[in-house]
Amino acid sequence: QVQLVESGGGLVQAGGSHRLSCAASGRTFSTYTMGWFRQAPGKEREFVAAVAWSGRVTYYATSVEGRYTISRDNSKNTIYLQMNSLKPEDTAVYYCAKQRRPFGDVRLGPIEYDTWGQGTQVTVSS
Repeated sequence: QVQLVESGGGLVQAGGSHRLSCAASGRTFSTYTMGWFRQAPGKEREFVAAVAWSGRVTYYATSVEGRYTISRDNSKNTIYLQMNSLKPEDTAVYYCAKQRRPFGDVRLGPIEYDTWGQGTQVTVSS
């Protein structure tokens, strides 16, 4: 069973950059689409980005497209989220997640993901 651990959260100034990592345990990591979600105080968890199991397909929320880049290194069982041009409204707890089905098409809804990390806080100061 895959377990996920995020790292890299912190305090960043608006306009700055930051990178999150998510390390996965388990031998089947490379067969699953992986995603990043975030949840701000008082708001629902929302989709941020996803990368297909092959690494060849990525999807982004419109709010982060052009600023964020998701990637994966299957040899290291790790996915990354490079965040550039950060805004105060990007402040949230960021979660990585594993999609429910192996070799599946990229899905955007949280219900499609069955394994979640503990989350890492990203705070963007203005």
